[in-house]
Amino acid sequence: MPQFLQTNQLQSHLSLLCGCCGPLRPRYKRLVDNIFPEDPKDGLVKSDMEKLTFYAVSAPEKLDRIGAYLAERLSRDVVRHRYGYVVIAMEALDQLLMACHSQSIKPFVESFLHMVAKLLESREPDLQVLGTNSFVKFANIEEDTPSYHRRYDFFVSQFSAMCHSTHEDPETRSRIRVAGIKGLQGVVRKTVNDELQAIIWEPQHMDKLIPSMLFNMQDNEDSERAGEENPASLAESCFRELLGRAAYGNMNNAVHPVLVHLDNHRLWDPNDFAVPCFRIIMYSIQAQHSHHVIQQVLSHLDTHSKNTPRVRAGIVQVLLETVAIAAKGSIGPTVLEVFNTLLKHLRMSVDFELGDGSRRNSASSHSSTRTKESEERIVQNAIIQTIGFFGGNLPDYQRAEVMMFIMGKVPVYGTPCHTLDTVKIGHQGTKRIQTMLLSSLIMVTSEFKCKTMCAGLPVAFLEPLCSISLMEDSELRQLVLEILHNIIDRHDNRAKLRGIRIIPNVAALKIKREKISKQDVVFMKKHGQQLYRHIYLGCKEEDNVQKNFELLFTALALITIELANEEVMIDLMRLSIALQEMALANEENMPMFIRCGIMALVAAYLNFLSQMIANPPFCQHVSKVIEMRNLDAPYLLPEHIFREKCVKPLSRGFILHINMVTDSFFTFSVLIYEDRLPRRKSFVDTISLQVDILSNSLPDQSQLAEEITFETLKKAIDTTGLEEQERERRRQVMEKFQKAPFEEIAAHCESKANMLHDRLAQIFELTIR
Repeated sequence: MPQFLQTNQLQSHLSLLCGCCGPLRPRYKRLVDNIFPEDPKDGLVKSDMEKLTFYAVSAPEKLDRIGAYLAERLSRDVVRHRYGYVVIAMEALDQLLMACHSQSIKPFVESFLHMVAKLLESREPDLQVLGTNSFVKFANIEEDTPSYHRRYDFFVSQFSAMCHSTHEDPETRSRIRVAGIKGLQGVVRKTVNDELQAIIWEPQHMDKLIPSMLFNMQDNEDSERAGEENPASLAESCFRELLGRAAYGNMNNAVHPVLVHLDNHRLWDPNDFAVPCFRIIMYSIQAQHSHHVIQQVLSHLDTHSKNTPRVRAGIVQVLLETVAIAAKGSIGPTVLEVFNTLLKHLRMSVDFELGDGSRRNSASSHSSTRTKESEERIVQNAIIQTIGFFGGNLPDYQRAEVMMFIMGKVPVYGTPCHTLDTVKIGHQGTKRIQTMLLSSLIMVTSEFKCKTMCAGLPVAFLEPLCSISLMEDSELRQLVLEILHNIIDRHDNRAKLRGIRIIPNVAALKIKREKISKQDVVFMKKHGQQLYRHIYLGCKEEDNVQKNFELLFTALALITIELANEEVMIDLMRLSIALQEMALANEENMPMFIRCGIMALVAAYLNFLSQMIANPPFCQHVSKVIEMRNLDAPYLLPEHIFREKCVKPLSRGFILHINMVTDSFFTFSVLIYEDRLPRRKSFVDTISLQVDILSNSLPDQSQLAEEITFETLKKAIDTTGLEEQERERRRQVMEKFQKAPFEEIAAHCESKANMLHDRLAQIFELTIR
């Protein structure tokens, strides 16, 4: 045998014999062994740990072997229950992990994660907490390059299981849950910024992450603990962080588990947890993603459309919270979708309450039926609040669209078609929907400041609104007037005019007003007569109550403040005298309360108007009439009519004379035309108020300039001896307007108006001369 072969065999035998000897072991193993003391209570040997760290930094290619050997020792110590050495091993791993930042750390991380998984699989709470703490430290390390093969599925599952710990000892249970939440937080931080780890947002992971956090937020047993020791507060912090990192395409996967969790744990009724939960969501996500959350809640509401009323009400209240927050930022294309879905569920709720009433009455007791109705009212009120609050927080340009959208859903008799089908729910259900939609419009129009009335009251909105004002229901008419108040009042004067009363000093109210714009002048020329007509007709409804007269007074006052120029003021004075004449003539046999209420309304308004235009003779006349009424007919004043019953007949001795308005130049006569159709709720009335100069002809200008005096004018308007003739003439004119064709009436009024303007111009010119 050759000599060199004998030498090699000898060396191999020597190595086998001395394999267990320390000096012949690899250096990295010797360095690792040296960090473990004989007694684990002494802790990590710091000097040897420094040597191991220096060696790992100097020879990074050895990191994977160091990690594998440490993992081997740790696994052996875990099996042998030598937990002191386990703690030392994990401390060494943590220090090596923090010290080394190179490409060679990737294999070492695999060994590290393998050791963490070993600890998490253990049933010892201390080891689970230890492994979690090490993982959290690792999660805070920013790696230079992404990992192409590393997955965290096991850690998501294990940490989620720890979040649901049911350990017998409350203290230990709380420690395990806190560790689980910290672990999930570490997974989130490690993965959400890594494009290669986008898989963490997939449903199978979100279905574990989100419920684990919500479970601890809901189960707040350790409320006395503070900071990170409280599972609930820590879970909320982690939940906020996760939602804050959610990108556009991940929002649905993040929100859906929340809805499922609330379903599984029956947290919609009561929704004490659901509402603050979604408040956290809305404030945590990016503002441009808000519409995703709203869409998810809307879809969930559709899913539960046949659930109990309280569950649906809980979902709607959550939707209210989300839209209230979203309306302050970006809402996206979901504005009309929100309203469309809510209105659909509103109709369904009314259908549930009223549509199947006969079947429910035959199958259940009256008490259960009343309970069902009251619960449905909760749903309906929640929907109305949501519609109103959402619309009230929108920008003005979007709010106008929403107003049109809602008005298009209001059922109005006499219109050909409507989106809401009211056949099944009958008259009572239709009225309920009308009331609720108008109530929502009041909330939407609240604090609505339109620049022009054409934008606030377009024809497509004004027409159906005025149609509702003709309905034989005082509550609906009240809602219409409140909507008009919201739109017309652009300077917040309504609160100063609340309640019908004789205002002694209008100047003390400090009413804010501006000069009427040209656009508003055009609006009043086009639609002013329509507003006057509906106010006139609304006054004589037999079911009017005090609130109706109060709202009518406020409407007249707001029109005076916001929209009145000289022509509008004259029209309003005509309207007032027309109302007074209607109450005195009583051709429709109105109740005495309504007649006295109209007289009180006219007195209150003309008192307000006289002070607004600052006409001394007019103010004196109104004050004198009011004083006379206080003495002899207090039931004709607003302070008394709504508290006392009117038992005396009305007398012309207490009326307001319109000739005092214009310094005795002309008087007013009222021409009223009503075209009554078979259906009361869709009839059309036309009021034509015009001024007739009492003299049949004017003399030539030279003669008038020579003869016109105050006495001659006073004699010209003195008609006290011609009351019977005047009444007969009015009857003839009214009969003419009732039977004549519309074209003839329009031509007659136009010619009268032209003649009036020409004659007034002549009189004013002569007076100035």
